[in-house]
Amino acid sequence: MTTAPHAAAAALTLPPRSQRAGNAKTSPVRDLLALTERPKVISFAGGLPAPELFDVAGIRAAFDAVLDSPSVLQYSTSEGDARLREEVARRYSADGLPTAASDLIITTGSQQGLGLISTTLLDPGDTILVEEPCYLAALQTFALAGARVIGVPYDGDELDLEALDRLAAEHSPKFFYTVPTFQNPTGRTHGLDARRHIAAIAQRRGFRIIEDEPYRQLRYSGEALPSLAELAPAHVISLGSFSKVIAPGLRIGWIRTTPDIRPAVTIAKQAADLHTSTIDQAAAAHYLLSGRGEPALTRIREAYSARRDAMLDALPTVLPTGSTWNHPDGGMFVWARLPEGMDAAESLGRALAHDVAYVPGVSFYSGTPDRRTLRLSFTTYAPDRIREGLSRLGTTWGTGR
Repeated sequence: MTTAPHAAAAALTLPPRSQRAGNAKTSPVRDLLALTERPKVISFAGGLPAPELFDVAGIRAAFDAVLDSPSVLQYSTSEGDARLREEVARRYSADGLPTAASDLIITTGSQQGLGLISTTLLDPGDTILVEEPCYLAALQTFALAGARVIGVPYDGDELDLEALDRLAAEHSPKFFYTVPTFQNPTGRTHGLDARRHIAAIAQRRGFRIIEDEPYRQLRYSGEALPSLAELAPAHVISLGSFSKVIAPGLRIGWIRTTPDIRPAVTIAKQAADLHTSTIDQAAAAHYLLSGRGEPALTRIREAYSARRDAMLDALPTVLPTGSTWNHPDGGMFVWARLPEGMDAAESLGRALAHDVAYVPGVSFYSGTPDRRTLRLSFTTYAPDRIREGLSRLGTTWGTGR
């Protein structure tokens, strides 16, 4: 008992946490999860795949099959399961981007890929460019790396390419981070001309592009677009994931590297966790090669397309007069903007009181936020539940029943 005061005094003299840790924002999505776990709450906040669409039987069969070999319970190579890398490479090549298995490093979700790239490419104080608004977990990762983050604004639903060129010339960034297809949080997609211009600017100004593509396969309308890596192969590092098309709990993602950084990324992976779960990689490879993945993805696309349409059909009668929102061709999100004078963050408390939730847009900005914006996810619930949730949301602003 007599040592307690000494222990307390010692604690006061411990070194503080790093400045980089202090600069990282908390995730409002994670913070909201505890509030939205109440059974009555309809949450449009989390970007959660629909659990009833998981191919549980197929995934279970894949794990059962690979457990016939005890090697799936052993340590593995840092680069990842050979069959899995070969299958991911085959899919890239079939989509028009020639890729070898050796180009790929399997990661514990694409989120780890962001961390490994930051470790490999960034020193504290380095400048990077991001879309404004930007995927929040990317902003967290870059803050922890000590990067100076500068947002490239949008002009309506189109990236301001003149601003990208100007900011690149002014700041000599290490890279430009983009989610070019069905972006999180906005659902926006860079069109073909924009992609060509982004690639040309990177080549002319001499920076890399980090192309994050977790939603690419979730297209419900419109034509598929080429990867940025097709347009500027030496300048683009691509990230991918099975979280949205098989199940997020597998935590299987990958980095499509360029030869100049591949050895450094591999070392960063070794230092991070040695390798991604051997059994999960083996099960994912078996599942993909079993032929069950494509029919499951077709079911997912059909269901999400109907859910997107249900949300878009209801929004005109739900959001306050003068609001705007986009009409994404795929992905998981609709981005809305309330009328002049309104604040989406201030309205959230009233929404939660009506047992409905969304994510205010303020946390997705690296600079001055647009406080009128909010993100709505449409994938988690069936159409009837979406309509009910949006009706509750309308009550928040006096527009619902």
